[in-house]
Amino acid sequence: MASSNEQRTGSDPTATLPLLPLRDILVFPAMKVPLFVGREKSIAALDEAMKRDRQIVLAAQKKAKTNEPGEDDIYEVATLATIDQLFRLPDGTVKVRVIGQQRVQLDEYLETAEYFEVRFSLLEDQSAALDDELKALLQTLRSSFAEYVELNKRIPGEMIEEIARVKDPSLLADTIAAQLALKLSDKQSILEMLDVTERLRQLYELMQEEIELLKVEKKIRSRVKKQMERTQNDYYLNDMQGAMPKDPNDQNEFKNEIDELEERIQQKDISEEAQEKLERELKKLKMMSPMSAEATVVRNYIDWVLSLPWGEYTEDRLDVKVAEETLEADHYGLEKPKDRILEYLAVKALIRKPRGPILCLVGPPGVGKTSLGRSIARAINRKFVRLSLGGVRDEAEIRGHRRTYIGALPGKIIQSLRKAGSSNPVLLLDEVDKMSTDFRGDPSSALLEVLDPEQNATFNDHYLDLDYDLSDVMFLCTANNLQQIPAPLRDRMEIIQIPGYTDYEKLQIARHYLVPKQLENNGIDDVDVHFTESAISRVINDYTREAGVRNLEREIGTVCRKIARKVVEGGKDQSFNVNARAVTHYLGHSKFTQGRIEERDEVGMTNGVAWTQYGGVMLVSEVSVMPGKGKFIITGKLGDVMQESAQAAMSYVRSRAMNLGLSPDFHQKVDLHIHFPEGALPKDGPSAGITMATSIVSALTRIPVQHDVAMTGEITLRGRVLPIGGLKEKAIAAQRGGIRKIIAPMENKRDWPEVPKKVRKQLEVVWVDHMDEVLAHALRLEDRDAFQEALKQPLLPPDILLNQPPGDGATPVH
Repeated sequence: MASSNEQRTGSDPTATLPLLPLRDILVFPAMKVPLFVGREKSIAALDEAMKRDRQIVLAAQKKAKTNEPGEDDIYEVATLATIDQLFRLPDGTVKVRVIGQQRVQLDEYLETAEYFEVRFSLLEDQSAALDDELKALLQTLRSSFAEYVELNKRIPGEMIEEIARVKDPSLLADTIAAQLALKLSDKQSILEMLDVTERLRQLYELMQEEIELLKVEKKIRSRVKKQMERTQNDYYLNDMQGAMPKDPNDQNEFKNEIDELEERIQQKDISEEAQEKLERELKKLKMMSPMSAEATVVRNYIDWVLSLPWGEYTEDRLDVKVAEETLEADHYGLEKPKDRILEYLAVKALIRKPRGPILCLVGPPGVGKTSLGRSIARAINRKFVRLSLGGVRDEAEIRGHRRTYIGALPGKIIQSLRKAGSSNPVLLLDEVDKMSTDFRGDPSSALLEVLDPEQNATFNDHYLDLDYDLSDVMFLCTANNLQQIPAPLRDRMEIIQIPGYTDYEKLQIARHYLVPKQLENNGIDDVDVHFTESAISRVINDYTREAGVRNLEREIGTVCRKIARKVVEGGKDQSFNVNARAVTHYLGHSKFTQGRIEERDEVGMTNGVAWTQYGGVMLVSEVSVMPGKGKFIITGKLGDVMQESAQAAMSYVRSRAMNLGLSPDFHQKVDLHIHFPEGALPKDGPSAGITMATSIVSALTRIPVQHDVAMTGEITLRGRVLPIGGLKEKAIAAQRGGIRKIIAPMENKRDWPEVPKKVRKQLEVVWVDHMDEVLAHALRLEDRDAFQEALKQPLLPPDILLNQPPGDGATPVH
């Protein structure tokens, strides 16, 4: 809709118009808006506009309270409008109806005393093509607006039909924005957006926020309405009861309950703060009707505070030798956690109140983290409470709900202390890495105060609203993955790694712990049942794949149940000798093969070892070379880091091409395919770099890789071998798979003593700094010294091929 003035401003840069500053309102293009104007300068601007074809510029003030706005108090993007109607009211004010026309940019303010005069330029919308994405956005915006209208009763329902008739995206965005109860700054940002698609997206986000707010308000109104109805019913019932003769037995019962609570408060050894709080709550309770809902809330609160173990402690058993015997009897191995507990007891014997340790046991499932916590409590004669944090998403689960909420309760920490019955239990926070975060808060952040020895002496639960001393609690945490614990929380813990068990350790655990336990659990501990070592080893190797012993115990339990059935059918006089052959009879065919090595050397196939949260595993890298044009294919569900490691390995091989006897442009004549079997399992990490590089070199040079050698290490472009993590688990996996020699980075030599002694005896380890050393030890070479010498030679010019006469275009890669 072009007016005469619009034509003037579009062609004449000197064209100006009066400006009307608006307070707490903003006019969009194509919108009809009534305004009440009372300021003298504003009325003067309207009078001047009536003389100029009714054209005026409408701009919003940044602050509504500014009575005499200046240039800096007014937004720079405004709306060109036409005055539709103007009425002068008896009190001197003016009522005017304006119609928005187009967005404008304020370029300059001209000096006039009576009103604002501005020079401006027109702003054009940046419209996008009406593709499927924009159509979907428009449909979504209309649906959200319909939902908004349903929640906001101030907008007439006819607006939904009106919005449905609007086809132009820019007009649709402006029409909806004008109807929403947004902040002025948000509306101004919509006005300033010239990109229509971006304007629609921004409007959709703001509308969704308004819808969520309206939903919450509706829920609160509903809750308040129900509470008021309940209160009115209670008042009516109490009034009826007041009119009826009172039952003296009811009154006496309530009075007796009050007297009992008062006596418990006097007898309970609680803090001075808690004493004062309970006395105030009891005073309120005395003045309440026993039938009111508030009286129930107060009674529950007093009962919760009195039921907590204020000042109640169990006496620690400070005999280090007895504690050590208890720990050894319950668990095999786990030397580091056991030593740390014994150190704590030794310090406790010397210092009256040492700072409670925050130990975090990190390891794969089934290695005994949770049961170790129970064993620690038994060793030091403390109560044990386990608190599972897996799936906890609400901060109130830790710190409690405030009493303003219906059904409020203290957090799990306070509940656990009440359950323990003492203020110094062993509190196990199980699966601390499985907590998650959502709109209800971050429970891991709520744990920061709980697990900080400097702060937990005054832990304040939202429900109790009292300080409670947690400094005497011995906190233990367990986790499978250390990286999933937030850094601030991890900083407050003393991390103790519990790695997976070796096959020998599993065998001993099964013989001394699991088999007797399962015989008793299945009621055949008084029957002649004998498990041979070969049978247990068969179950470990062929029926389980784990770092712990949970599945091992489950399979042993399966065997025991089948024996129990035979005992019921044939009597307890039978004897059962469970050997390796009997295991197949009881458990069926083998479920797993423990990553056994190949029987002979293969070209392009290299054994690697990897770390997972369930322990170490064997990982085979395969490379195939095919005629092609230089494609580099990587498969096996590899993560980004592992794919980048493969690229680095390929770059190293290309840089050493001539030393390896390859054509400098070999990569342009062949396609290489790197694959890691078990493609359905995700794999990631940089430690397979030297494994992939070895497979590539073997496939290109046709030199086999030794089948009884495994390796781990990260590779750089220059061929350096960088350190890795999880050396112990990887070495255990290599030994379990029948590997004779393992190649590892030189910087990991310091980690070798942590590998079990039995594993170290069975493995030959080669420490390397460079990829050249890896190739010399991994490839099946007839002349190792000559190969190493060739790798040390400087690179030849790129137009000369090693080991081939000049001019021969053949390459040694087929």
